Amino acid sequence: MLSKRIIPCLDVKDGRTVKGVNFVDLKDAGDPVELAWQYAQQGADELVFLDITATHERRGTTIEMVKSVARQLNIPFTIGGGITSVADAEALLNSGADKISINSAAVRNPQLIEDLAKAFGVQFVVVAVDTKLVDGRNMVHLNGGRLITELQTEDWILKAENLGAGEILLTSMDHDGTKNGFDCLLLNKVARSINIPVIASGGAGKIEHFSEVFLQTGVDAALAASVFHFGEIPIPVLKEELKKQNIPVRL
Repeated sequence: MLSKRIIPCLDVKDGRTVKGVNFVDLKDAGDPVELAWQYAQQGADELVFLDITATHERRGTTIEMVKSVARQLNIPFTIGGGITSVADAEALLNSGADKISINSAAVRNPQLIEDLAKAFGVQFVVVAVDTKLVDGRNMVHLNGGRLITELQTEDWILKAENLGAGEILLTSMDHDGTKNGFDCLLLNKVARSINIPVIASGGAGKIEHFSEVFLQTGVDAALAASVFHFGEIPIPVLKEELKKQNIPVRL
Protein backbone atom coordinates (compact mmCIF):
# COMPACT_ATOMS: atom_id res chain seq x y z
CA MET A 1 0.00 0.00 0.00
CA LEU A 2 1.33 3.43 -0.95
CA SER A 3 2.36 5.70 1.91
CA LYS A 4 -0.01 8.54 2.69
CA ARG A 5 1.63 11.92 2.19
CA ILE A 6 1.74 14.86 4.59
CA ILE A 7 2.03 18.15 2.71
CA PRO A 8 2.54 21.57 4.29
CA CYS A 9 1.10 24.35 2.12
CA LEU A 10 2.67 27.78 1.96
CA ASP A 11 0.40 30.54 0.67
CA VAL A 12 2.78 33.24 -0.52
CA LYS A 13 1.96 36.94 -0.89
CA ASP A 14 4.60 39.57 -1.64
CA GLY A 15 7.35 37.04 -0.90
CA ARG A 16 6.03 36.09 2.57
CA THR A 17 4.04 33.11 3.81
CA VAL A 18 0.53 34.10 4.94
CA LYS A 19 -2.46 32.29 6.42
CA GLY A 20 -6.09 33.27 6.95
CA VAL A 21 -9.53 31.83 7.75
CA ASN A 22 -11.99 31.03 4.94
CA PHE A 23 -9.48 32.66 2.55
CA VAL A 24 -9.51 36.08 4.32
CA ASP A 25 -7.85 37.90 7.30
CA LEU A 26 -4.32 37.01 6.24
CA LYS A 27 -1.53 36.90 8.85
CA ASP A 28 2.22 36.71 8.27
CA ALA A 29 3.60 33.22 8.92
CA GLY A 30 7.26 33.60 7.95
CA ASP A 31 9.80 33.34 5.15
CA PRO A 32 8.77 30.64 2.63
CA VAL A 33 12.29 29.42 1.86
CA GLU A 34 13.14 29.11 5.56
CA LEU A 35 9.87 27.32 6.32
CA ALA A 36 10.40 24.96 3.38
CA TRP A 37 13.80 23.93 4.73
CA GLN A 38 12.36 23.34 8.21
CA TYR A 39 9.56 21.16 6.83
CA ALA A 40 12.00 19.05 4.81
CA GLN A 41 14.02 18.48 8.00
CA GLN A 42 10.86 17.51 9.93
CA GLY A 43 9.87 14.83 7.44
CA ALA A 44 7.26 16.48 5.20
CA ASP A 45 6.72 14.34 2.10
CA GLU A 46 6.09 17.24 -0.28
CA LEU A 47 5.39 20.96 -0.22
CA VAL A 48 2.94 23.14 -2.07
CA PHE A 49 3.57 26.85 -2.68
CA LEU A 50 0.63 28.95 -3.85
CA ASP A 51 1.28 32.53 -4.93
CA ILE A 52 -2.18 33.70 -3.91
CA THR A 53 -2.03 37.10 -5.61
CA ALA A 54 0.16 36.15 -8.56
CA THR A 55 0.36 38.55 -11.47
CA HIS A 56 2.51 38.47 -14.56
CA GLU A 57 4.65 41.35 -13.30
CA ARG A 58 5.68 39.34 -10.24
CA ARG A 59 6.52 36.13 -12.10
CA GLY A 60 10.22 37.02 -11.76
CA THR A 61 9.91 37.16 -7.98
CA THR A 62 8.23 33.76 -7.91
CA ILE A 63 10.95 32.24 -10.12
CA GLU A 64 13.65 33.51 -7.78
CA MET A 65 11.80 31.97 -4.83
CA VAL A 66 11.46 28.64 -6.69
CA LYS A 67 15.20 28.61 -7.41
CA SER A 68 15.98 29.34 -3.74
CA VAL A 69 13.60 26.59 -2.56
CA ALA A 70 15.00 24.07 -5.07
CA ARG A 71 18.51 24.71 -3.74
CA GLN A 72 17.35 23.97 -0.17
CA LEU A 73 15.03 20.99 -0.67
CA ASN A 74 15.44 17.27 -1.22
CA ILE A 75 11.67 16.62 -1.36
CA PRO A 76 9.26 17.34 -4.24
CA PHE A 77 7.41 20.64 -4.34
CA THR A 78 4.53 22.05 -6.36
CA ILE A 79 4.13 25.69 -7.33
CA GLY A 80 0.85 27.37 -8.26
CA GLY A 81 -0.57 30.82 -8.85
CA GLY A 82 -0.79 32.87 -12.01
CA ILE A 83 0.12 30.02 -14.40
CA THR A 84 -1.85 30.63 -17.59
CA SER A 85 0.32 29.08 -20.31
CA VAL A 86 2.74 26.29 -21.13
CA ALA A 87 5.53 28.92 -21.11
CA ASP A 88 4.66 29.97 -17.52
CA ALA A 89 4.79 26.35 -16.39
CA GLU A 90 8.02 25.66 -18.26
CA ALA A 91 9.75 28.61 -16.57
CA LEU A 92 8.79 27.30 -13.11
CA LEU A 93 9.70 23.68 -13.86
CA ASN A 94 13.06 24.82 -15.31
CA SER A 95 13.66 26.80 -12.10
CA GLY A 96 13.37 23.62 -10.03
CA ALA A 97 9.68 23.00 -9.27
CA ASP A 98 8.64 19.34 -9.50
CA LYS A 99 4.97 19.98 -10.32
CA ILE A 100 2.77 22.92 -11.20
CA SER A 101 -0.72 23.65 -9.91
CA ILE A 102 -3.43 25.41 -11.91
CA ASN A 103 -6.84 26.54 -10.70
CA SER A 104 -8.70 29.53 -12.17
CA ALA A 105 -6.77 29.34 -15.46
CA ALA A 106 -7.87 25.72 -15.95
CA VAL A 107 -11.54 26.59 -15.49
CA ARG A 108 -11.32 29.51 -17.89
CA ASN A 109 -9.33 27.50 -20.43
CA PRO A 110 -9.70 23.72 -19.88
CA GLN A 111 -7.49 23.10 -22.92
CA LEU A 112 -4.58 24.29 -20.75
CA ILE A 113 -4.76 21.05 -18.73
CA GLU A 114 -4.38 18.99 -21.89
CA ASP A 115 -1.60 21.22 -23.25
CA LEU A 116 0.40 20.97 -20.00
CA ALA A 117 -0.09 17.20 -19.77
CA LYS A 118 1.13 16.78 -23.35
CA ALA A 119 4.09 19.09 -22.84
CA PHE A 120 5.36 17.74 -19.52
CA GLY A 121 3.41 14.57 -18.66
CA VAL A 122 0.34 14.14 -16.45
CA GLN A 123 2.46 13.60 -13.34
CA PHE A 124 3.50 17.27 -13.46
CA VAL A 125 -0.04 18.67 -13.59
CA VAL A 126 -1.98 19.30 -10.37
CA VAL A 127 -5.45 20.80 -10.76
CA ALA A 128 -6.42 22.73 -7.64
CA VAL A 129 -10.15 23.08 -6.94
CA ASP A 130 -11.64 25.51 -4.41
CA THR A 131 -15.14 24.37 -3.53
CA LYS A 132 -17.94 25.79 -1.41
CA LEU A 133 -21.47 24.64 -0.62
CA VAL A 134 -24.07 26.82 -2.33
CA ASP A 135 -27.74 25.84 -1.87
CA GLY A 136 -26.71 22.31 -0.97
CA ARG A 137 -24.37 21.82 -3.96
CA ASN A 138 -20.59 21.95 -4.03
CA MET A 139 -19.65 24.66 -6.50
CA VAL A 140 -16.23 25.58 -7.92
CA HIS A 141 -14.93 29.04 -6.95
CA LEU A 142 -12.16 31.05 -8.61
CA ASN A 143 -9.81 33.96 -7.87
CA GLY A 144 -8.83 32.71 -4.42
CA GLY A 145 -12.43 31.83 -3.65
CA ARG A 146 -13.84 35.27 -4.49
CA LEU A 147 -15.79 34.29 -7.62
CA ILE A 148 -18.46 31.59 -7.84
CA THR A 149 -18.81 29.61 -11.10
CA GLU A 150 -21.67 27.54 -12.49
CA LEU A 151 -19.52 24.39 -12.30
CA GLN A 152 -20.46 21.64 -9.88
CA THR A 153 -17.29 20.46 -8.16
CA GLU A 154 -17.59 16.73 -8.89
CA ASP A 155 -18.37 17.36 -12.57
CA TRP A 156 -15.39 19.67 -12.99
CA ILE A 157 -13.00 17.21 -11.31
CA LEU A 158 -14.09 14.39 -13.62
CA LYS A 159 -13.52 16.64 -16.62
CA ALA A 160 -10.08 17.70 -15.32
CA GLU A 161 -9.06 14.05 -14.96
CA ASN A 162 -10.21 13.29 -18.52
CA LEU A 163 -8.22 16.25 -19.86
CA GLY A 164 -4.98 15.02 -18.27
CA ALA A 165 -4.78 16.19 -14.66
CA GLY A 166 -2.38 13.97 -12.74
CA GLU A 167 -3.60 14.95 -9.29
CA ILE A 168 -6.43 16.92 -7.67
CA LEU A 169 -5.84 19.34 -4.80
CA LEU A 170 -9.32 19.78 -3.32
CA THR A 171 -9.86 22.61 -0.84
CA SER A 172 -13.12 23.00 1.04
CA MET A 173 -13.58 26.74 1.54
CA ASP A 174 -16.22 26.04 4.19
CA HIS A 175 -13.63 24.16 6.24
CA ASP A 176 -10.52 26.19 5.36
CA GLY A 177 -8.79 27.67 8.40
CA THR A 178 -11.58 26.60 10.78
CA LYS A 179 -9.56 23.72 12.30
CA ASN A 180 -12.77 21.69 12.60
CA GLY A 181 -11.63 18.84 10.36
CA PHE A 182 -11.59 17.98 6.66
CA ASP A 183 -14.74 17.63 4.53
CA CYS A 184 -14.54 13.83 4.62
CA LEU A 185 -17.93 13.32 2.96
CA LEU A 186 -16.98 15.25 -0.19
CA LEU A 187 -13.39 14.00 -0.22
CA ASN A 188 -14.49 10.37 -0.07
CA LYS A 189 -17.03 10.88 -2.86
CA VAL A 190 -14.43 12.51 -5.10
CA ALA A 191 -11.58 10.12 -4.32
CA ARG A 192 -13.73 7.11 -5.17
CA SER A 193 -15.02 8.61 -8.42
CA ILE A 194 -11.63 9.23 -10.07
CA ASN A 195 -8.45 7.24 -10.73
CA ILE A 196 -5.86 9.90 -9.90
CA PRO A 197 -4.56 10.93 -6.45
CA VAL A 198 -6.53 13.40 -4.34
CA ILE A 199 -4.92 15.79 -1.86
CA ALA A 200 -7.28 16.79 0.97
CA SER A 201 -7.14 20.45 1.95
CA GLY A 202 -9.07 22.70 4.34
CA GLY A 203 -9.89 22.18 8.00
CA ALA A 204 -6.97 20.42 9.69
CA GLY A 205 -6.79 21.45 13.35
CA LYS A 206 -5.53 18.41 15.26
CA ILE A 207 -3.88 15.06 14.68
CA GLU A 208 -7.23 13.24 14.78
CA HIS A 209 -8.35 15.13 11.68
CA PHE A 210 -5.51 13.57 9.68
CA SER A 211 -6.38 10.11 11.01
CA GLU A 212 -10.05 10.65 10.08
CA VAL A 213 -9.35 11.76 6.53
CA PHE A 214 -7.07 8.79 5.84
CA LEU A 215 -9.30 6.21 7.53
CA GLN A 216 -12.64 7.50 6.25
CA THR A 217 -11.78 8.52 2.68
CA GLY A 218 -9.69 7.34 -0.23
CA VAL A 219 -7.42 10.39 -0.37
CA ASP A 220 -3.71 9.94 -0.99
CA ALA A 221 -2.42 12.99 0.88
CA ALA A 222 -3.46 15.59 3.43
CA LEU A 223 -2.40 19.20 3.22
CA ALA A 224 -2.40 21.83 5.96
CA ALA A 225 -0.93 25.24 6.63
CA SER A 226 -1.35 27.10 9.91
CA VAL A 227 -1.13 24.03 12.20
CA PHE A 228 2.33 23.44 10.76
CA HIS A 229 3.42 27.10 10.37
CA PHE A 230 2.65 27.96 13.99
CA GLY A 231 3.99 24.70 15.45
CA GLU A 232 0.63 23.36 16.65
CA ILE A 233 1.24 19.93 15.08
CA PRO A 234 4.87 18.83 14.69
CA ILE A 235 5.16 16.61 11.60
CA PRO A 236 7.24 13.85 13.31
CA VAL A 237 4.61 13.56 16.10
CA LEU A 238 1.81 13.45 13.51
CA LYS A 239 3.49 10.69 11.53
CA GLU A 240 4.22 8.58 14.62
CA GLU A 241 0.56 8.81 15.63
CA LEU A 242 -0.63 7.86 12.15
CA LYS A 243 1.74 4.89 12.15
CA LYS A 244 0.28 3.70 15.46
CA GLN A 245 -3.11 3.61 13.73
CA ASN A 246 -1.67 1.45 10.92
CA ILE A 247 -1.88 4.30 8.43
CA PRO A 248 1.11 3.85 6.09
CA VAL A 249 3.43 6.87 6.26
CA ARG A 250 7.08 7.45 5.42
CA LEU A 251 9.07 8.10 8.62
